[in-house]
Amino acid sequence: MTRILAIDPGDKNIGVALSDPDGIIASPLMIINHISRAIDAARIAEIAAEKQAELIIVGQAFDEDGLPSPQGKKAARLAAAVRDQSNLPVKLWDESFSTQTARLALIAINIPKKKRRGHLDNLAATVILQSYLDSLNR
Repeated sequence: MTRILAIDPGDKNIGVALSDPDGIIASPLMIINHISRAIDAARIAEIAAEKQAELIIVGQAFDEDGLPSPQGKKAARLAAAVRDQSNLPVKLWDESFSTQTARLALIAINIPKKKRRGHLDNLAATVILQSYLDSLNR
């Protein structure tokens, strides 16, 4: 299996998660502050190279009709920019409910409400990546 990097793109922050070398477990890695698509894409490609990832997954949101939402279209443009910056394959993956799932996971492990505030982007990226990994390992 291979190490996979996952991205949860947002307007202010970009969550980043990484799989274990066996491609079974996803873990939160970091949050990148959004600057511009080109700079963000270069940073993502750099992180993928540093972490020896062999695939990059970018979370993409869809609307109720199953079409990319405005945020999903931005994700597709970011994925294209990452492809331009890296030789790695870049795949879009449905990120539906990843932030809500991350929030619920924090509640489930009894993280106090005060500590749940703020950025869930890296945890949402972890949810996206784990969803992708689970689909491969079925």
